[in-house]
Amino acid sequence: MKSCFLALTFLFGSYYLMGQSLTASELLERTISYHDPEGRWGNLKEKMYITMSYPDGRERLSQIEVDMQRGFFKLTAINGTVTTEQTLNDGECILKMNGSTDISEELKKEHRLNCDRARTMKDYYLYLYGLPMKLRDTGTNLDPIVQSKVFKGKEYLVLKVTYDKEVGDDTWYFYFDPKTYAMEVYQFFHDESKNDGEYILLSEMEVVANIKMPKVRAWYYNKDDKHLGTDTLTKSESLN
Repeated sequence: MKSCFLALTFLFGSYYLMGQSLTASELLERTISYHDPEGRWGNLKEKMYITMSYPDGRERLSQIEVDMQRGFFKLTAINGTVTTEQTLNDGECILKMNGSTDISEELKKEHRLNCDRARTMKDYYLYLYGLPMKLRDTGTNLDPIVQSKVFKGKEYLVLKVTYDKEVGDDTWYFYFDPKTYAMEVYQFFHDESKNDGEYILLSEMEVVANIKMPKVRAWYYNKDDKHLGTDTLTKSESLN
């Protein structure tokens, strides 16, 4: 028993020292090398199918089409009998409902269909599915100290990230496996002193254009661990 305890102490001590010896930039490069070893993110041209499931049993099906080189983004959402499309193509914005661009203002408001929201959804999906590569973006500020934290019983190397005011106000933490550097958790706070915001548990991996993307994302409130929903990347296919 004593030898087992000593082994665990040595193991966690090694992880702690590893975190202290790595700079934030070095940790970021290692996790990017794990997730995107061939540097494919900037040339992604893919269609991804995502199922969002809620605790009450509801589901929402979404399809995301991305061509990074062309600046093309399309989000198709299927909710029961209603299918909405939001397309951004080189500055042009096209909104559709059940295949038609003739949508009343009342329906647009009900289904939150507008070009500002289309741009927000583009930023949202490209950020989440582009992590950790997106942490190289301009306006991203890495805390220089790599932290070592235990989260849900597991030891992680952690990057703290803030953003320039024009990019975002939240404080983010990214949790990486200390052996593989895989990203397994991320967490954000609007005001960390209030323990608000959410954490997202990542599990499994889906290989999309040779990029290892987390397949399952389970969302929870920081304050009470309430489960908000889970999105699953069910499949992907090339747009070529």
